Amino acid sequence: MTTTLAAPAKTGAAPGRRRSRIPHKGAIAFLFLPFGVLFALFYVAPIAYAFWQSLLVVRREGTFGKAELVFGGFAQYVQVFQDSAFWNSMGRMLLFGVVQVPIMLGLALLFALLLDSPLVKGKRFFRLAFFVPYAVPGVIAAIMWGSLFSPNLSPFTAITKNIDFLGADLVLWSIANVVTWVYVGYNMLIIYSSLLSIPTELYEAARLDGAGQWRIAWSIKIPLVRPAIVMTAIFSIIGTLQLLAEPQVFRSFSSAVTSTFTPNMTVFATASIPNTNLAAAFSVVLAVTTFVLSFGFMKYMQRKEQNA
Repeated sequence: MTTTLAAPAKTGAAPGRRRSRIPHKGAIAFLFLPFGVLFALFYVAPIAYAFWQSLLVVRREGTFGKAELVFGGFAQYVQVFQDSAFWNSMGRMLLFGVVQVPIMLGLALLFALLLDSPLVKGKRFFRLAFFVPYAVPGVIAAIMWGSLFSPNLSPFTAITKNIDFLGADLVLWSIANVVTWVYVGYNMLIIYSSLLSIPTELYEAARLDGAGQWRIAWSIKIPLVRPAIVMTAIFSIIGTLQLLAEPQVFRSFSSAVTSTFTPNMTVFATASIPNTNLAAAFSVVLAVTTFVLSFGFMKYMQRKEQNA
């Protein structure tokens, strides 16, 4: 009697020959295409065009000769790095960000924790009240606060006549007040949405262990919403270096706000001369600085979390 052993069924490819395959590559490419086209048209192309414009210089034959654009290499960037007004504006905005961003995000985190607390009543009202300032356009908010700070327009003359909110010493922080008032609610909603995604079982387990609301917030909520806080911090760093509308409006209220008060105002003033090529060089340097600071902050926070 002979027995025939059945060959073992093939359950898969040999371990050394297994290949990772991505299904539906065509569908992924099709869904990604609209974003890719818009990203290339409205982000990559303008940056490339600005960089090319920054490499051109205007040359004339004689004093009244015809102007023509020629390739000048990095001549515009030499002027950028020699422009003290531009770098003073960069330093001013860095100081602005070091002070204003932590205060704004601290308030946003506090309001988000209050909205998420079971002890607070009327959450819908407070959520709307905190967010309403963000619905006010930045220009309108700057006009409103500029009028409140102006001694001749403010209804609080007893304060504004004794404290010069629009003077050279305080105007930067008056602008910071406007930015904080507008964007606290926006950042609060991002953090609050992250809080809502935390499983409630964690809170129940913490209460069984005897943890109060303060302990739950400090040991559970804040660590779990750290990615949202980091994201809002990166957005705030980018927004700080791009500040334009609020200080531009404050120029009509205060002589301390010059045309080069912020980097973006410097770019705008330079392009209005017009010197679009130098303005393009300013823009490229500003974009690179913004990328380095935001990306560096993100990598620092990631490394800090890995080492924790």
